[in-house]
Amino acid sequence: MPWTSEHTKWLVDTGERLKTADGKAVEVWEFCHVQDDTVLSAWAKHFRNHYCPDTDIDFLRGKRSRSDYLTDIKFPSKTTKLGPGIRAGDFGEILVSDYLQWFLGYWVPRVRWSSKVVRDESPKGSDVIGFRFHKKDGDASTKDVLFVFESKTKFTSSKINRLQNAINDSAKDHIRIDESLNFIKQKLFEKREIEQAQKIERFQNPVDMPYRETYGAAAIISDECFNSDELASSDCSKIPKSSKSKEFFPHPNGDSLVLLVIKGPGLMDLVHELYRRAADEA
Repeated sequence: MPWTSEHTKWLVDTGERLKTADGKAVEVWEFCHVQDDTVLSAWAKHFRNHYCPDTDIDFLRGKRSRSDYLTDIKFPSKTTKLGPGIRAGDFGEILVSDYLQWFLGYWVPRVRWSSKVVRDESPKGSDVIGFRFHKKDGDASTKDVLFVFESKTKFTSSKINRLQNAINDSAKDHIRIDESLNFIKQKLFEKREIEQAQKIERFQNPVDMPYRETYGAAAIISDECFNSDELASSDCSKIPKSSKSKEFFPHPNGDSLVLLVIKGPGLMDLVHELYRRAADEA
């Protein structure tokens, strides 16, 4: 796949650290994007290939133009009720995938977005999963790491604490990890990427060969929606048992939980421009 990391030069650690209500540190990064057509075009191609590989588009599009196929069939809609929110969510997940791969050095399979049946829905399962092998030859080691990230976005004004939402969803990841791993392995197998599919198998049997697990919760927030006090009210020790329950429990992986906020100017406009460019330049 033509993955590129050029756009990640715009992602910068501010050095700022917030504290949650229960004392956990929150890293604050800034996405300082600029109008650079070369970088934006490369990024748009990278982004497009999450939904449909350039090698497949001419077979799949039928009589439609490439742009119309991507805009009307594959990409979340810009104009429907749910579409813009799904666009924002997908953008956040892909950006967190890039962060996990190019800043933290994990292998992050990109199979989630191309597998959608309904374009204005989010796929089930954990948002972003990365793998790190301690040994270069890929042999199993107890120092191998599985990293599971939940991602939420906030590009329009609301009173919802999206970091808390990501934390709450992250608390469920240990329950659904088996299904998420099977999904990744199955999709890689269907694409006949057999060696990569076999790598997933190492993480499907932690009893015989344990590995380390790390969990993360990320909020990607447009500058106009950024509220440090709101984010600092997040609490990893009080996860609601359900949306209607008044009972709470601590995050089951709180000791390994990484908290991340990425903020930047005009992110919703950037999202729409990225989808437009991805379609028009196909």
